[in-house]
Amino acid sequence: NGINILEDPIEAKRHIGFLPEQPPVYPDMTVSEYLNFVYELKGVKLPREEHLSGIITSVRLSEVKNRLIKNLSKGYKQRVGIAQALVGDPEIIIFDEPTVGLDPKQIIEIRNLIKSLSEQHTIILSSHILTEVQAVCDRIVVINEGKLVADDTESNLSNKLSKDNRFTVR
Repeated sequence: NGINILEDPIEAKRHIGFLPEQPPVYPDMTVSEYLNFVYELKGVKLPREEHLSGIITSVRLSEVKNRLIKNLSKGYKQRVGIAQALVGDPEIIIFDEPTVGLDPKQIIEIRNLIKSLSEQHTIILSSHILTEVQAVCDRIVVINEGKLVADDTESNLSNKLSKDNRFTVR
């Protein structure tokens, strides 16, 4: 959006949500307390109650919003991490290995959630799990040792690969 992240990092970061591999949650807070804390931390100007309740609903945390985070399953903790990334309604959301350690049902739920979020946000998914990328992404960018080595749709990349033409993702 024309904002130089080096010159104005705080303003640039307002446009980006981020979920690292391990969700940055405070286990002794309830889900609602934590999201209110993140709202304050990010200096969000949107109507608080409406904004946070919308996130809680979209990420399907309503039934656990008053529970301590430390008492939640890994899947729900991941949802709390996704919810914090949505606070402030950023245009871009970056997910780093969002389904690592989840059971198969939770993986499907998180993938579906990410797909639904992609309707209103640009999603960048960092993953080394090819099935994850295929299930969620419309476009795949492969970076090897800091260099762009592929950038296309999944079907186009699959068509380009043959027995004689392969690449390895590590």
